[in-house]
Amino acid sequence: MSIELRMLGRVDYAATVQSMQDYTATRTPDSADLLLICEHAALYTQGLAGKSDHILDPGDIPVVATNRGGQVTFHGPGQVVAYPLVDLQRAGYYVKEYVYRVEEAVIRTLDHFGVTGHRVAGAPGIYVRLEDPRSHALLAQRPQKREGTAAPTPDFEGLGKIAALGIKVSRHCTYHGVALNVDMDLEPFGRINPCGYAGLQTVDLSTIGVSTTWEEAAQVLGQQLSMRLAP
Repeated sequence: MSIELRMLGRVDYAATVQSMQDYTATRTPDSADLLLICEHAALYTQGLAGKSDHILDPGDIPVVATNRGGQVTFHGPGQVVAYPLVDLQRAGYYVKEYVYRVEEAVIRTLDHFGVTGHRVAGAPGIYVRLEDPRSHALLAQRPQKREGTAAPTPDFEGLGKIAALGIKVSRHCTYHGVALNVDMDLEPFGRINPCGYAGLQTVDLSTIGVSTTWEEAAQVLGQQLSMRLAP
């Protein structure tokens, strides 16, 4: 069963989360998987693990508590937000692989624009090298097999975060998702510890020299997620 892609444009955050929760609560084994692609007005969202002291100076930007995993992040115009609503039991893979597939879709989307996206051990999301966003050189801090040792403390030296991930799984079904920064006002990220990390720099495609539209980035990410989340 292929995923049904819905381009929503700019939509209200709370109403969108409510609709995802309603769909997930009432879906059956025959319900279609959905991929909602949208954009939100400026707001901070605080995940279940979120600590209020990571919100330094929200000013007049609303702070909304939400039931996804992870810490605080910022949504705003110029960011492509993708919400896959996938029945993992039917798709035949587990949460860890789901996260890997979502991240891979972002990496392939960045590759389309000539940028190399990287994973960092212990820190979900996708990062780019600030000095050379096109470099394919492997990161020392990439995830690697470690026998019997915990993942190291994430190391963001020389990196900027370009995509944030926060998911929820209920009854084996996913909602919430991933946000890719395309061309946005990045100043509000400076008023929080993004994803709970003080001083973590946030970037978008425009600040690393990629000129594209929200629509094009949304289209590419939508195609990549549709392909990579297939059973």
